[in-house]
Amino acid sequence: MPGLRIGVQLTGFNLPFKQALHAAASLGVEAVEIDARYGIKPSDLVGTALRQVRKLLEDLNIRVAAIRYPTRRGYECEEELDRRIAGTKQAMKMAYDLGANVVVNHVGEIPESAESPNFELLRTVLSDLGVYSQHVGAFLACETGAEPLDRLCGLVDSLPDGSVGVTLNPGNLLVNGYDLAELEKIARHVMLVHAKDGVPDRSRGRGTEVPLGRGLAEFPQIVATLEEFRFPGYFIVEKDNPRNPIDEIGTAVQFLRNI
Repeated sequence: MPGLRIGVQLTGFNLPFKQALHAAASLGVEAVEIDARYGIKPSDLVGTALRQVRKLLEDLNIRVAAIRYPTRRGYECEEELDRRIAGTKQAMKMAYDLGANVVVNHVGEIPESAESPNFELLRTVLSDLGVYSQHVGAFLACETGAEPLDRLCGLVDSLPDGSVGVTLNPGNLLVNGYDLAELEKIARHVMLVHAKDGVPDRSRGRGTEVPLGRGLAEFPQIVATLEEFRFPGYFIVEKDNPRNPIDEIGTAVQFLRNI
């Protein structure tokens, strides 16, 4: 099996965009994930600015694996929903312009019942985004963690084929008290992996992020399962508020290389 395709989230470095790109390049990774809300915004990436970013990426031999577009509310919430949809579509266009085909965001709270009005609203919004994805060439990959895998899988399976994908985040699942037992059911939808580890804490109701390999996320098994489904995407190192970003992110990158 060939080596993993490894990237990093630029926000983890807590540096201005260009410095963060150079930091990523110093670790020898193939790709980066750019935040479209707290990093470079789509409205800023036009004309000369777009050409400059493309040139910088080319000079550093780094690709854009994904664009992250985090929203405070999900797509099941009607308040300012049109703005979230429009912003997501702008992020999709930005991804395409930078050579990526993945946009990452949580979908929001997924009802347990498919008969819920909010479930139907999610289906309507995600189907619409799916149609736009086919047009622009970049897809929303719903990030795991806020719900058990089988519930997210049920939502994705209820949509027209090719509407959305999935960003697998093992760490977020574990921190929120879920597991990866249903990974095989959703593996065919996975477009991106956020390489993050964690341990649950039922006494507090919320677990803790830990360095890769020190939690309950069995990354060798995750890699093997995804390989069965010919996973084509990147493993993107995600670190929340690292004290020593270069060292901690670099250690995580090396962990993935050793798998």
